[in-house]
Amino acid sequence: MTKLKDLAALGQSPWLDYIRRDLLQTGELAELVDKGIRGVTSNPTIFENAIGKSDLYQEDIKHLAHQGSDKLQIYEELAVEDIKRAADILRSVYVQSDETDGFVSLEVPPDLCDDYENTVLEAKRLWAKIEQPNLMIKVPATEAGIKAITDLIADGISVNATLMFTRQDYLDVAEAYIKGLELRHEKKLPLDTVASVASIFVSRMDSAVESMLEGDAKESLLGKVAVANARQIYREYLNLFQSGRFLRLKEAGARPQRPLFASTGTKNPQLSDVLYVDQLIGPDTVNTMPPATMNAFMDHGTAKRTVDQFSREDDQVMRACMDAGLDIEEIGADLKQKGLQQFIDSFTSLLNTVEKRRLEALGM
Repeated sequence: MTKLKDLAALGQSPWLDYIRRDLLQTGELAELVDKGIRGVTSNPTIFENAIGKSDLYQEDIKHLAHQGSDKLQIYEELAVEDIKRAADILRSVYVQSDETDGFVSLEVPPDLCDDYENTVLEAKRLWAKIEQPNLMIKVPATEAGIKAITDLIADGISVNATLMFTRQDYLDVAEAYIKGLELRHEKKLPLDTVASVASIFVSRMDSAVESMLEGDAKESLLGKVAVANARQIYREYLNLFQSGRFLRLKEAGARPQRPLFASTGTKNPQLSDVLYVDQLIGPDTVNTMPPATMNAFMDHGTAKRTVDQFSREDDQVMRACMDAGLDIEEIGADLKQKGLQQFIDSFTSLLNTVEKRRLEALGM
């Protein structure tokens, strides 16, 4: 029994926040699935590191370049191939979990974050192209993205709502999901074929708070705000998905939209490298971990239910934030914009690298 499987026994699904061609080709991902990994997530930064900073894809780039593909087409073919392979490896988890787990996520291009219509069109196109039942399309929780989530869920496309930081982010995304299910139910379409997670980015909140405080206030809140914020969001999840509104949908086959704790690698060396795993364990949750965090947890993490055991302490932490003049919603909005820009920059850098290699392959 591995610690990753201990998490599953406590109701949490550990997902790997990483993908690269060698992970799929060498059998490493299959081995991690045997150890308890139950899903994979990707984003533009992960693909930038995988494709742009390795030679694993060079032969495919050369082949596609000689077929006449441009840089965007080449990127998409490489990413789609990796996502398909990962989905195939995780299919056993998907089947054994009664289609509630074993998902692989691919994000719509980040430059569409404020474009509702094209986000929907692109999500539908990728869904049809990949054609894997255990695929999730990642959609950022912008105003346009939230509107798109409702339409995608109504059309039966599973969604990973991403780049969420605050309670309001979560409430907006959960409402979009439930509304999408209701629209689907009105059309008498099956509800048990669609799934969703709501990805709350954790560690970046602590980094932002720490940069705004000093002295005793900084010391007293060190490593506590992000966890307390995420736990309060989990309480909102319990309230929403135990309500009569959702239970009526559940009777028709709907699945709850699980909270997913993302950005769980610890950025402050003063804090435990498993802080954002150890402190956020509980039923109906997902924790998506970068490889270093996953390995650290398997080595010295503690598999114990924590996500709903410290409500009083969490409330005290959030009140202390208010007393210190911190507006969590405002901080979250700023983090979301910075996160979107980071993904856009990574995507641009990736495409530039692919273009350079494409031209080299063509002898130009």
